[in-house]
Amino acid sequence: MQAGILAMAGIIVRIIGILYRSPLVAIIGDEGNGYYNTAYAIYTIILLVSSYSIPSAISKVIAARLGVGEYKNAHRLFMGALLYVIIMGGIGSFVCFVYAGKLVGENSAHVLRIFAPTIFFSGILGTLRGYFQAHQTMVFTSYSQILEQIINASVSIGTAYIFVKALTQDGEAETTIAIGGAKGSAMGTGAGVLIALAFMLLVYFVNMSYFRKRRKKDRTKELLNPIQIGGIIFGMVTPVVLSTCIYNLSTASNLKIYQGIMQSDYGYTEAMATTAYGLFAGKAMQIINIPIAIASAMSSAIIPTIAHSHERGEYDSEKKKIASAIKATMIIAIPSAFCLLALSEPITLLLYPQRSSYLMVSGLIKALSVTVILYGLSTLGNAVLQGTGNVNIPVINAAIALGVQAGVLVLLLKYTDLGLYALVIATIVYSFMMCILNGLAMRFKLEYKQEFIKTICLPALAAICMFLAAFVANYVISIIIRYIYKDETLVITGLNNLIRLLISIVVALAVYGVLLIKLGAVTENEIKQMPGGTRIAGVVSGRIKPLNMEKNSKRFAVGKGSKPLRRRRKSVRKRKI
Repeated sequence: MQAGILAMAGIIVRIIGILYRSPLVAIIGDEGNGYYNTAYAIYTIILLVSSYSIPSAISKVIAARLGVGEYKNAHRLFMGALLYVIIMGGIGSFVCFVYAGKLVGENSAHVLRIFAPTIFFSGILGTLRGYFQAHQTMVFTSYSQILEQIINASVSIGTAYIFVKALTQDGEAETTIAIGGAKGSAMGTGAGVLIALAFMLLVYFVNMSYFRKRRKKDRTKELLNPIQIGGIIFGMVTPVVLSTCIYNLSTASNLKIYQGIMQSDYGYTEAMATTAYGLFAGKAMQIINIPIAIASAMSSAIIPTIAHSHERGEYDSEKKKIASAIKATMIIAIPSAFCLLALSEPITLLLYPQRSSYLMVSGLIKALSVTVILYGLSTLGNAVLQGTGNVNIPVINAAIALGVQAGVLVLLLKYTDLGLYALVIATIVYSFMMCILNGLAMRFKLEYKQEFIKTICLPALAAICMFLAAFVANYVISIIIRYIYKDETLVITGLNNLIRLLISIVVALAVYGVLLIKLGAVTENEIKQMPGGTRIAGVVSGRIKPLNMEKNSKRFAVGKGSKPLRRRRKSVRKRKI
């Protein structure tokens, strides 16, 4: 349920991100989009090293203490983590601002400097999110993520428009206008982080009395000293940071290799190479990342709960949680991959309607669709290994995969004319290797054996049928539109494109949903475990249950301040008695 909440928030965030990127790219152009994504790739790496992996690491170590009732030690670890991210975030911001010109091209450096202060505040925000995730409540993290993205979208579009309009009126060159638009977009990222941080601080202060009461009741005698706290944080955070950093370093590695070879071997200018790379990273990968967000959300949610089971030695429960998380991810990732394969063109036209590049972007999406499944499995594998204490294995696996990917990309760019499709092949190789290596590690370290029939085979069979239904629906509707308007170009324009996409998606979802249930891939109990699953199960079985309209007045409480929680605890006691 908690993973589902975070996954739903992840989907909403990705959808908002895609929706605002479309008008943003229309404002700043493909060149400005290229500068933004070039700077963002390096910003992400610095953010990962300094603070971004904090939520996963902190939720793991704090959840382990909460699991055995050591509330004082959990709070000490939280305060130590805050100090860690303040120091590391400050260093990261300094490096990002001062060395921007050496990290990226001169044009993208202006954008990277705008990102610099965001690194500092992101660390504090991540620590607060990790603290609440350790309490196995993902609601506040979800709220803050959605709020962050809404502010990010609004400010990005507004400031980019103002900058581009002002520079255009001044008669500046196209490259200068593109840089200005990219800088305006980067400002939205910082604004979103600041508002989300204010929200999480509010939630923390609302619940402060509850946390304080638990610490007073804690009778733990062996309290952690500063040296022990530092050792725990560095011992957990460092491998997680390295793993996540190397895992995401593939983007920066691809960027550097692609731009370097295209400029040295093919005579591209910085603007040409950056614009081309923007089609891959700023458009195709943005769409691919929507379903991958579910795996990321599942990973964030599964680390504290697996750490809790692992700490108590509940290994059977641990394996059941792993199986449940993988199955839930695959049920969504597999059909998402097939849907992107069938409907890449109308999806691209809806989100990025620039006629000059939509065919290239839709082709890249088709080729990249398989990575939705591979990244889904490999991301969850990282989380499982980290949650069970095998924090060094994902680092080694990521380093091996990164080395192979870099070699493949260099060879393809040097000796073929694949261009952007060389990036696609390298991305597939990387995600496939991570998937295999993490799977083998889970098999030997945790003795976990993956169930394939209901987790992989049946959803894949339903997804293949869904793909055929979506493809046929899209083809038939396109013929109908072409017959009505007697014009080929009207099929891919605005409302007509939206109509054929929506109808095709509805048909696809209906076919997949029915087959998934008829084939026995999911049970009624599994449906009930999803957010809103009780009602969905009622509809499926013909027993529609009324909606519960009772609202919790103390929405931001995680402890005893919530009346519904108190009533629930009493009923549990009565049943036990």
